Amino acid sequence: MFTVREYTVLPTLPEKLKPLRTLAMNLWWAWNTEAQELFRRLDPALWRRLEQNPVKLLNTINQNRLREAAADDAFLAHLERVLEMLEYDMTSKTWFEDRYPELKDKRIAYISAEFGVHECVPQYSGGLGILAGDHLKSASDLGVPVVGVSLLYRYGYFHQHLSNDGWQFEEYPPLDLPNMPVTLLYEEDGQPKKVTVDLEERPLKAQIWQLQVGRVPLYLLDTYLPDNRPEDREITGRLYGGDQEMRIRQEILLGIGGLRALEAVGCRADIVHMNEGHCAFAAIERMRQLVEEGGLSLAEAKETVTAGTLFTTHTPVPAGIDVFPPDLVAKCLRGTAKRLGISKEELLAMGQYDPSRENEPFSMAIVALRLSSGCNGVSKLHGSVARRMWHPLWKNLPREEVPITSITNGIHIRTWQSREMARLFERYLGPDWSRNPYDEQVWSRVDEIPDAELWQAHERLRERLVVRLRERQKKQLERRGAPPSEIAAAEGVLNPEALTIGFARRFATYKRATLFLEDPQRMAALLGNTTRPVQMVFAGKAHPRDEVGKEFIKNIIQFARKLNVRNRLVFLEDYSMGIARELIQGVDVWLNNPIKLLEASGTSGMKIAPNGGINFSILDGWWPEAYDGTNGWAIGGTRVYENNEYQDRVDSESIYELLEREIIPLFYDRGADGLPGGWVKRMKASMRTCSPMFSANRMVREYTDRLYAATIRRAGKLAEHEFSVGRSLAAWKAALKDRWPQIRIEEVRRVDEGPQSVGGALQVTARVHLGEVAPQDVQVEVYHGLMDGVSEIVDGGVTPMEPDGEPVSGVYTYKGAIPCSAAGRHGFAVRVVPKHPDIVSKHSVGLIQWG
Repeated sequence: MFTVREYTVLPTLPEKLKPLRTLAMNLWWAWNTEAQELFRRLDPALWRRLEQNPVKLLNTINQNRLREAAADDAFLAHLERVLEMLEYDMTSKTWFEDRYPELKDKRIAYISAEFGVHECVPQYSGGLGILAGDHLKSASDLGVPVVGVSLLYRYGYFHQHLSNDGWQFEEYPPLDLPNMPVTLLYEEDGQPKKVTVDLEERPLKAQIWQLQVGRVPLYLLDTYLPDNRPEDREITGRLYGGDQEMRIRQEILLGIGGLRALEAVGCRADIVHMNEGHCAFAAIERMRQLVEEGGLSLAEAKETVTAGTLFTTHTPVPAGIDVFPPDLVAKCLRGTAKRLGISKEELLAMGQYDPSRENEPFSMAIVALRLSSGCNGVSKLHGSVARRMWHPLWKNLPREEVPITSITNGIHIRTWQSREMARLFERYLGPDWSRNPYDEQVWSRVDEIPDAELWQAHERLRERLVVRLRERQKKQLERRGAPPSEIAAAEGVLNPEALTIGFARRFATYKRATLFLEDPQRMAALLGNTTRPVQMVFAGKAHPRDEVGKEFIKNIIQFARKLNVRNRLVFLEDYSMGIARELIQGVDVWLNNPIKLLEASGTSGMKIAPNGGINFSILDGWWPEAYDGTNGWAIGGTRVYENNEYQDRVDSESIYELLEREIIPLFYDRGADGLPGGWVKRMKASMRTCSPMFSANRMVREYTDRLYAATIRRAGKLAEHEFSVGRSLAAWKAALKDRWPQIRIEEVRRVDEGPQSVGGALQVTARVHLGEVAPQDVQVEVYHGLMDGVSEIVDGGVTPMEPDGEPVSGVYTYKGAIPCSAAGRHGFAVRVVPKHPDIVSKHSVGLIQWG
């Protein structure tokens, strides 16, 4: 046999076109329609066939076409215009520089297991990754100094193929790295930049790639190196693939290796934002750095690290949290424990709810919660769910005071909005609308868009969607080996003028993709109606090990066949960001019906609004904040039933009723001008109310104003003078914990025992024995509020109490006044909490004494 050695031949870009290569390597083009149009101009058919990948386009295109473009003055003028736009967006003064000029040189490490920036970089599986990608894009728009960190999965997430009967199969083709906008980073000696991580006391090496997202660099770690064992190379093989041992290795590399990668590229983070618990080992690595390099004790390092770490949780149920057997954690992090100078038991305790219990699992979320100064859920409702879920970690606190806040997710509008709608907005909202997508005043101008223009733009998008779905459907059938008659029939799939409902997301069981099939005959009657046609488009992947999710896909496809509605219901294979854009731009209605309280936020429905679509959703995740009765439809009510079958019946009945009585009639109620006036009014209400509030630019601004800026300042203060403040704070906490048991609330008394009047105040006094605890180190408070049916305070408030006179025999008297602002049955309790200028909050110390 002879040996074949591989080499690559690429087209040579003419001198005038060389800036195209630079442009292609910055994902800024992914949200700039002019840049996309520039690449499309080179070869429209090839651009579509390559799924809008400009790097692959430049590597594949015919050399003669490049010569023609280099001689085309119009194309060169277009190129110059796009380059000027890029230069402006990369160098102009930003919102962050204007608002926080003193922080412009700081760095925020945003670590996530997945990033969905564009489909040509398939490093995402669902909403978590898409959200992370939109976070980076908006950080670039706003100039927030974020750097992204993740892994480079050589096989990405799986490609989905369906059999003729609708069963899902998975395929993992390797990434085509030379045709992706990623760059391998090198040292000065020409060797790839690498980091080393201790894995079971053996070295694991990873090289570093860079993906540029506008102003924001995203660094990706890759273990496919000859230095590593074959099984270790697979650590960056598949996203969410493998067993628990593979998963923990990935998360060690993500958290520990991710921070070392930033060091290797000369970008030490000032603070770390952990997007889900997958990257919680980053906090332990930061502690290791301070212990080994800064000479801090473990307690001092913990204070400093916690002050500069943030954690966003996306999970509303315990089953969604990564937990590992303690023996596995101890085995994989043996070297880390040694370098920290602690026992394996001390290491494990960081992630165990109750370390005293034998074989207590190690939770990544608990590590993140304990080593973060700020934690947030991703919608107001999810914040409440998360506080209830994690209440056991703060069992002495009222549930509403659990230190988990919420920042509702948002979408990067310029990424998801169609060109047609963007141009319409430029005419009526103003040319700079996209630079201020969170400005409600700008969005109020939506009402100025003529109904006819808005409806015509939306109809064009629906027509384009139908054309592309037919093309995709034919390719799917050809790939499956379907008979020619069935392939030809795909030409007539869907109606470009019919009411079109979209449903596309991960086929996790809680999302209830088959809820519309509770009464299949009733649904088939709606889909089969010839006078008021309705059609549905589905897409989504079930996890390879989720057999129930795969059954959901099969049931949908079988329903369409058995009830003869295949022309009105289409399931698209291999859901991706590209398919998502086509759907959310072209459908009329977006269906979302998860089990209540299990959708942390959801962002797919947010993408509908700026494209003229309308949400039809369960009141879960973000929708309770958005829905106002005029801008969409709410499925069911707010009540949650314990019986799941009954809940499904109630919610599915609501779907049918709303479709039959409101949605379908409103869509087909046309005026003398042929326009559905009521429908267009609801479209505008959706655009006006949802688009500014649920933009990622609003979200990133909120992270910055509420968390990033304060955390950078707090972390900087604790690091001052060789961490003297952090050392002092650790010593203060240790001393306070030793003395805390001496605190006793000896007496609580109401000054007036009778009923109170609204507008008055209830006077309360308390006698508190502090022992050796200094009075300036504590705050005495009254916790008060309305009582529920089981004599517990709900939605309590806090009123501080002040010292009253001098102490007597170590006992201090405090007084306070509870405002009586509402009638009803109220209760109160007195408590003592820590007080110090450098703690994040009074509850961050974990000490509280109730009376």
